[in-house]
Amino acid sequence: MINFNVPPYVETSLEYIQECVKNQKICGDGAYTHKCSQWIEERTGTTKCLLTTSCTHATELAALLSDIRPGDEVIMPAYTFVSTADAFVLRGAVPVFVDIRPDTMNIDENQIEAAITEKTRAIVPVHYAGVACEMDTIMDIARRHGLVVIEDAAQGILSYYKGKALGTIGNFGCFSFHETKNYSMGEGGALLIRDEKDVEEAEIIREKGTNRSKYYRGQIDKYTWINYGSSYLPSDMNAAYLYAQLEIADQINNARLEIWDRYRENLTPLAEAGKILLPTVPEGCVHNAHMFYIKAKDIEERTAFIDHMKENGILSVFHYIPLHTAPAGQKFGRFHGEDRYTTSESERLARLPMYYGLDLGTVDYICEAVKKFYR
Repeated sequence: MINFNVPPYVETSLEYIQECVKNQKICGDGAYTHKCSQWIEERTGTTKCLLTTSCTHATELAALLSDIRPGDEVIMPAYTFVSTADAFVLRGAVPVFVDIRPDTMNIDENQIEAAITEKTRAIVPVHYAGVACEMDTIMDIARRHGLVVIEDAAQGILSYYKGKALGTIGNFGCFSFHETKNYSMGEGGALLIRDEKDVEEAEIIREKGTNRSKYYRGQIDKYTWINYGSSYLPSDMNAAYLYAQLEIADQINNARLEIWDRYRENLTPLAEAGKILLPTVPEGCVHNAHMFYIKAKDIEERTAFIDHMKENGILSVFHYIPLHTAPAGQKFGRFHGEDRYTTSESERLARLPMYYGLDLGTVDYICEAVKKFYR
């Protein structure tokens, strides 16, 4: 069976993990945590990067820093992973779901303003498949209404919008380093902070409400509990595993882009014949080949397609069930406006295998299986 995903692995990972063990520094904020954070800051241009235990926790941290309170409303797409909403539901806020664009599967920026009420506190654009949302429009809406923007860039590391790294445009950005992502530490994430004024508070909340980070930098002679917080620090062994990949990040990125381009080249004739739809990357957006998907005619055709691929030894999968249709989504949130595309487009989408190390011959075989189905 050709797997849908294989977590990225680099030989030096074990060497770096062993170094952590040898140096007896395996908890959070060790040498490799700092190396990863510095790499992200340099590559993205963000003011500050704080490594976290997951993208979920990075988003929770952003919600705390944004002072999200019970009854506040947070606008987001319904087509996203549950963590996007969970981070705000935990604060007692109400996720307000709006429709998506059918071309990118991102939030429809033209539906956001109508969903704003006196309770709205934040907008959470999700950069699906590493393709940027229309951030100029979103940031303009946020400025005019005094709203915080928290980018869910879980899939967006090394993707760009008009030259700006995803995760650095809004007030906060959140990366994921889950095993399904382009770069992985098993479970892990990062919070990107745009404004210097938010850095100290973020460090305090991330370190269980203490000023321990300042203590380790030698800025104070002892640390103490000064605010609410939690433990968002990943093990330095996880960071060591990640750093080995970041050292060859461009190599990994280029390999994924080559796979993505091969899929597109092979499957374009099917798209031109009107059999399927292929991903769209708008002008001004640079993507990171996080995933490659096709869109079938409807859910029945997609189900048959996934079964066909499995029969040919290929694991192809669908993606999110729209959150506003889920029990928790109906309990904690609401959908504003018309669900014109969210459900119908989500039911058409099927993802093809995509991972670092997938050879082009296998990509060709997968594409032949796709063509066989549509013949």
